[in-house]
Amino acid sequence: MTINCKGELVDLSSPKVMGILNITPDSFFDGGKYKSDADFLNQTEKMLSEGASFIDVGAYSSRPNAVFVSEEDEIKRLIPILDVILNRFPKAVLSIDTFRAAVAKAAIESGAAIINDISAGVLDDKMLEVIADANVPYIMMHMRGTPQTMTTLTEYDDIVKEMIQYFSERVAAARTLGINDIIIDPGFGFAKTTNQNYEVMQKMELFQMLDLPLLSAISRKSMIYKVLDTNAQEALNGTTFLNTISLMKGAKILRVHDVKEAMECVTLFKKITKP
Repeated sequence: MTINCKGELVDLSSPKVMGILNITPDSFFDGGKYKSDADFLNQTEKMLSEGASFIDVGAYSSRPNAVFVSEEDEIKRLIPILDVILNRFPKAVLSIDTFRAAVAKAAIESGAAIINDISAGVLDDKMLEVIADANVPYIMMHMRGTPQTMTTLTEYDDIVKEMIQYFSERVAAARTLGINDIIIDPGFGFAKTTNQNYEVMQKMELFQMLDLPLLSAISRKSMIYKVLDTNAQEALNGTTFLNTISLMKGAKILRVHDVKEAMECVTLFKKITKP
């Protein structure tokens, strides 16, 4: 189970960690924390040194009710940071968290290796063409609506069955265009209530029927801190617990704010699962 990142094959048979680098002022956990090029470089260096295989860079907050950012502003915010990071860390494998084809295209041209799309191509019908033309790995997430409307779109008859159907349709559309490397993300917190998030996690092994690598992104989300009656800042222990459950249920990539702790989960998981 490998993905091709700019000519380098990354083997996902052993789970990997993706570090989050938000360059947005309003992300739910670390919005506005990093303000200068030095801040971005220091955080990137920290995550790489702690073992991150990928750095996921986002210039548009997709948290519930996030402030809308224009496509032009997203590109202006993103590309200079990519250039700074890749100038310092030319071998870093950068993933770009965007649902816009123009942003994805500009990022790939600037050296990005992966596109991470919260809408699986639904919010921009040109996205799949951009991915196919560039031949980069594509992370497809499940959601409904937009970050501004998704909290009102949580009615399901059978949430996991409907998600698998959704992924089947999106993967078929991608395969038709020749997209090879696809990763799926259940989209914890996106158009799902707290209880629905836990139902999805409880049944997460069912997504393995799609025969694609699975990414779990639960880091410090409200599904953790609401249950524990705390906040995002206090949700690392809960994140570590659910990252471990994710690995046990087949996740091949953990997308996290805290790379060191996630890498420890992977190390211990491998210890108890090796033949």
